[in-house]
Amino acid sequence: MEQTILLATLLDHTIAYDSPDARRIAHLVKVHGYARAIGVLEGLDANTLLILEASAIVHDIGIKVCEEKYEGKSSGKLQELEGPPIARELLAKLHKFSPAVIDRVAFLVGHHHTYTDIQGLDYQILIESDFLVNLQEKPTPKETFRKVYEEIFCTESGKRFFRNMFANEL
Repeated sequence: MEQTILLATLLDHTIAYDSPDARRIAHLVKVHGYARAIGVLEGLDANTLLILEASAIVHDIGIKVCEEKYEGKSSGKLQELEGPPIARELLAKLHKFSPAVIDRVAFLVGHHHTYTDIQGLDYQILIESDFLVNLQEKPTPKETFRKVYEEIFCTESGKRFFRNMFANEL
């Protein structure tokens, strides 16, 4: 129960941080929902699930500062650069996340657009969840769906979600 309250509080703070960008907020809520479901279905232990969920909530936390700093630009690489310090500060402010959890969340935020050398189910599931949402939100050529499915998705639950969501695209 404490983890549930902690994650809800993190979500509350992240929504306030991203306010009033309803689209960005909806994106992080959807990514978090898929990440939590896939993590549970894949049998993650409680600590790894906490890291995954916290990472999903704050994965795009760097966009706002990128847009301010880089004249509206917020590429994946810029997000990976600017997001970790903001994520660290936000998690530390809540005084309930251990240093190890904060370090891993910052690592995941700093790598969530890096699709090589994926180490850990938390990392894999975060990427899969972000792709599930991005493919819904952005116009995507049909050939990209199969490529993403074959090259990115590894978990059985993530693959099942993908097939069920994008059956007409495969």
